[in-house]
Amino acid sequence: MSHNTPEDILSFYQGQSPDSKGRMIEEIWLWDYQKLEYTHDYIQWLFPLEEPSQFNWRAPVVDDNVVHAFWTNEQLRMRLLHSFKVMLQFYGLQCNEIKGRALNITKSAEYPQRKSNWIDPENHNYLRITRILTSLRLLGLENYSLAFFNCLNQIYLEEGETIGDVTYHYWQRAVN
Repeated sequence: MSHNTPEDILSFYQGQSPDSKGRMIEEIWLWDYQKLEYTHDYIQWLFPLEEPSQFNWRAPVVDDNVVHAFWTNEQLRMRLLHSFKVMLQFYGLQCNEIKGRALNITKSAEYPQRKSNWIDPENHNYLRITRILTSLRLLGLENYSLAFFNCLNQIYLEEGETIGDVTYHYWQRAVN
């Protein structure tokens, strides 16, 4: 398969074309937790960045045009938000939005069971979280990125020894 272009992320996000493995975004949104955990080449499509992925060379990177498209197209941002909520659920977290009011992200009822899947020394989900924080900020959902970081900050206060300072500093840098 040929190298993907930045525009591929737009058609993927609009539900018009699949990722490099032939999967449509709506299909990924329906995956169960096990598939989200053990599949490693979708996160770069759901949360694209400006730099190439070390782990998935087929994943597209965004350019200024893609960033502008997300910032100016509410439908793209709402679909990005849907991807984010899928991952929050995977981590045992939830997004609490109140019309016209501040939003926050908190632990869901599933958190006690879900945390064992990702709060683990040097877990690959820490890298995913850094990517999510960065991508949300880059693509026009900075308030969600900050709300996610605030929640992670609370979790770090409880689980800091397990999460580690290095990971926490990556998360901090991702929102600044």
